[in-house]
Amino acid sequence: MKRLIFHVDVNSAFLSWEAVKRVKEGGEDIRLIPSIIGGDRESRRGVVLAKSVPAKKFGIKTGEPVAAALRKCPNLYIADVDHDLYDVCSEAFASMCKKYAPVTEQFSVDECFLDMSGTSLIYPDPIATAYELKNRMRDELGFTVNIGISDCKVLAKMASDFEKPDKVHTLFRNEIEEKMWPLPVGDLFTVGAATAARLTGVNIKTIGDLARTDISVLRSILGDKMGEHLYRYANGIDESEVSSEPEQAKCYNISTTLPHDITELYEAEKVLFELTDSVSSRLRQDGAKTACVSVTIRGNDFKDRSHQRKLAEPTDITLEIFEVTKSLIKELWKGKLPLRLIGVSLMGITRDEPIQLDLFTDVKREKERMVDKTLDSIRERFGTASIMRAASYRSGGKDEDNTPGSHRKKKLE
Repeated sequence: MKRLIFHVDVNSAFLSWEAVKRVKEGGEDIRLIPSIIGGDRESRRGVVLAKSVPAKKFGIKTGEPVAAALRKCPNLYIADVDHDLYDVCSEAFASMCKKYAPVTEQFSVDECFLDMSGTSLIYPDPIATAYELKNRMRDELGFTVNIGISDCKVLAKMASDFEKPDKVHTLFRNEIEEKMWPLPVGDLFTVGAATAARLTGVNIKTIGDLARTDISVLRSILGDKMGEHLYRYANGIDESEVSSEPEQAKCYNISTTLPHDITELYEAEKVLFELTDSVSSRLRQDGAKTACVSVTIRGNDFKDRSHQRKLAEPTDITLEIFEVTKSLIKELWKGKLPLRLIGVSLMGITRDEPIQLDLFTDVKREKERMVDKTLDSIRERFGTASIMRAASYRSGGKDEDNTPGSHRKKKLE
């Protein structure tokens, strides 16, 4: 059976969803003015998470500092991040996609793959069906999407990134040379800025250049795995299936951009405790434990530094994880460089594995587990802000949750 894959991508999702909410409440459509989501005007901190088309005309880019965006457009409108709103809109988006395909895979909060293979009797014209879905999103949910159509996931994804907004594009194998190969190599899905710079440095400037480069050369430049991976993608080769099963998280991350620079260890530890409390709660929700903990800091020189440590045995206990993060930040940071960001990562994830108990420490650990369980239960019922530990500290910064299954990130490096 010939494969047929749709990739549906919400246009500037966070900003579109905020605009839809405001229009329903009788407010202004911020899609029509220079506007962004993310950051704070007064402190000029944070980064641009989403931008309107008028903002794009000022040269504002997703991911750039808010301070830089304000220099380009002093009258820029800045809307706060609203994760609760995004969750509601994302659910409505995914629900609409499921009405059209027997198997769907929500790739991120605002992206969905649809496996339309074998639906020709129901939908004889795939392009017409894509337009129908696109228009229903716009008319019934209030926001626009792009839809890419192909016979594999990577080409459908690439097609949806063509001209925006509110468009349908195809990218089948006989169209690769014309539509995809002339694009800059950095536009290929999963090619990040560092990889693109390495490729252009050896005169591989377009996706076509990459596709025509001998795979052995790419392996020597990028390593065996990445070289073969990008060679296949550049040539439109991707056998991965559309999977309705969510991928289990292999790492749990959280970070916060601080509202003011931190110079004292006790301040850093308070922030670190709250981050640890939050990320370990998500770990327990998934029935997981961590065997490796990492702490990342960013100073006012904008350079990231990190340390990690393997644990003697996996754990999901907040206080045990916190003790490790405290030790790591002391090793990593001497207090000389003011901190702008702190992050915690839990790696070496295990599930349903037995743990060797220590009779001398087990009673204490069980008490700590009961405290964690009680707090998790209260937060699940009444919300995350309903109760905090005595040591918790609200930094006032913007937390960025990068764990699969919570607020997913679109870009892959």
